[in-house]
Amino acid sequence: MRRNLAPIVAAYASLAATQAVTPRTGWTVTADSLQPGNEATNVLDGNTGSIWHTQYTPSNAALPHAITIDMKKIINVNGLTYLPRQDASRNGNIGQHKIELSSDSSTWTTVAFGTYYDDTSLKTTPFTTTPARYVRLTAQTEAGGRGPWTSAAEINILSAASYTAPAASKGVWGATLDFPIVPAAAAVLQGSGKVLLWSSYKAYDFGGGGGSGTTETAIYDPATGTVSRRVVTNTQHDMFCPGISLDVQGRVFVTGGNDAPKTSIYESNANTWIAAPNMKIARGYQSSTTLSNGDIFTIGGSWSGGQGNKNGEVWKSATNTWSLLPGCPVAPMLTADAQGVYRADNHGWLFGWKSGSVFQAGPSKAMNWYTATGTGAQKPAGLRGNDAHAMNGNAIMFDALNGKILTVGGAPNYQDNDATSNAHVITIGSPGTVASATAVGSMANRRAFHNSVVLPDGKVLVTGGEVRPVPFSDAGAVLTPELFNPATSSFSSINPEAVPRTYHSWSLLLPDATVISGGGGLCGGCSTNHPNAQLFSPAYLFNADGSKAARPVISSVSATSVAVGATMTVTTNSAVTSWSLVRYASATHSVNTDQRRIPLTPTATSGNTYTLRIPSDSGIALPGPWMLFAMNAQGVPSISKTILIRVS
Repeated sequence: MRRNLAPIVAAYASLAATQAVTPRTGWTVTADSLQPGNEATNVLDGNTGSIWHTQYTPSNAALPHAITIDMKKIINVNGLTYLPRQDASRNGNIGQHKIELSSDSSTWTTVAFGTYYDDTSLKTTPFTTTPARYVRLTAQTEAGGRGPWTSAAEINILSAASYTAPAASKGVWGATLDFPIVPAAAAVLQGSGKVLLWSSYKAYDFGGGGGSGTTETAIYDPATGTVSRRVVTNTQHDMFCPGISLDVQGRVFVTGGNDAPKTSIYESNANTWIAAPNMKIARGYQSSTTLSNGDIFTIGGSWSGGQGNKNGEVWKSATNTWSLLPGCPVAPMLTADAQGVYRADNHGWLFGWKSGSVFQAGPSKAMNWYTATGTGAQKPAGLRGNDAHAMNGNAIMFDALNGKILTVGGAPNYQDNDATSNAHVITIGSPGTVASATAVGSMANRRAFHNSVVLPDGKVLVTGGEVRPVPFSDAGAVLTPELFNPATSSFSSINPEAVPRTYHSWSLLLPDATVISGGGGLCGGCSTNHPNAQLFSPAYLFNADGSKAARPVISSVSATSVAVGATMTVTTNSAVTSWSLVRYASATHSVNTDQRRIPLTPTATSGNTYTLRIPSDSGIALPGPWMLFAMNAQGVPSISKTILIRVS
């Protein structure tokens, strides 16, 4: 069968802009298995019609299979491309895999792992630049489960012109995770720390019309280092461009998007998706937030399901029903977007707060209070200082105990205009009162489509984005993250990511105090699809000499399910000086309304045993799953313990 190779040629061309395809002259290659006529050297011959294939006659060679390339000299390697066979068969397509580098063929470092999608498209795995002579690709599964084979048409190595060793004082970007989808949304699952990911009705593309009733999903399991794919059809919900919240039980609550009226819930304990009642108003690009009473509020969303009048409604957890809130109009929170209400009510910065209230910090420059009980109410909360509308910016509650919210970046319109580097700290108090907004030191980079994560120590990591937002483009992508320090109200630049993270990207804090940053694209045959993520270890995990710091350990917790206002006794293996709770989180389209941080001060201390009290207001300590971190005098955090906070 003759294939159209134009998309593959275009993909190689797009790589040339950021990563060089390294000339393969003089290289050699070996494999643990081959079928005569399908030798390993075929992956270097430049012929997409020839393949390497593992042995299948007279018997099959068992998985795993490894192919190793010797480049004959040290090269600054920063990626690998794998082209599956281009004939009519998919036998041997690589599924689960790992990529390792070595300078001496003896000591190997894993730079990427994960699962490739089972098709004929070029697979590109970028990773942090690492000097190496040898590259080893190990296939651990066959993508379609058809047999114990492995095959490849071409393998290319990507490289950088220069290399500077990253300083651990600016954090370390670790291995790249390859996914069988382009994940436009993600959520961390309580307890296990697994990451739930999803795209749309296709793994690499979305269909703006909706109605497919299908979503491609995947789960990354940090404990095993595996990525599994699952197609969800039972809820009849294409969950692309939704609102997301984690409910009081820690379930992932997904609303609207391509199938605009729908509601779906993922129950991690049972690994099950279930359908919930449809919303009263069909929506896409809306935001939602869990409330102090455990209900979930949503507003906006004219991207799908019709345009305009996307007023507030609330899902009531006690009855599993939706109710309209006529007193919660969307009009006060609209931006003045050039594309009108289609964009003007998108991606609200919502924070569940005290007494069933919601604080809306942006992206409109006008801030608002909503009351999500009864028939609802709305009240202005003032302007966000001198900031303009900041569509596709971020807002992060880094200190819920004191009502502190950091806002960063964004642009006046959804797309095709310059983003800002603006940053403000908002302080909120009693519901209905005017909030204060103070400008703080600007970021070094203008950003929109970026993401921000609050860390256990209260600092905020800002990743990705573009200086001028253009959907499905990496032009002007910002690779250098920045770290906001509340103590100095300033930003510092840290080590760059290996992959642009722009439109449809996300980042999340993991229970081990690392950050996962991923996604971007989901545009079919475009050159900006990023079916991967990268793990970041902040500087607090390292000593001054770059070695890994010894971490305190939470040995025991008296209770893992506690009511607001309750105390718990926690024991550690060594002395600690500070504590924090960080809520488990979800993210899509630069919106993460779940995350917030509560600094905790022990009410009593006896040796390495501490008594901690949960705030008594469920508007501060929103019900649901939280990560409890202990930090020592050097600021090194423990791996967290999961605490489920109840309303009563």
